[in-house]
Amino acid sequence: MPNWETYLEQNQSRFQAELLDFLRIPSISALPENAADVQHAADWVAQRLTAAGVEHVQVLPTAGHPAVYGDWLHAP
Repeated sequence: MPNWETYLEQNQSRFQAELLDFLRIPSISALPENAADVQHAADWVAQRLTAAGVEHVQVLPTAGHPAVYGDWLHAP
């Protein structure tokens, strides 16, 4: 089995738990009362990108909802 398949298999429970954590954030952006949760969801994504080794991660304010940006520019 290739390494990526082994990695996915060994971390499946963690990935599922993280996804469920994200889905629990009530971040329906069409509802104004969820604005703080939309920001929380953006921060959550930014934290996960940073933990994955993505560089230059930013939560960018916009006229509407925040955008999350990250890059990793070391491809061979």
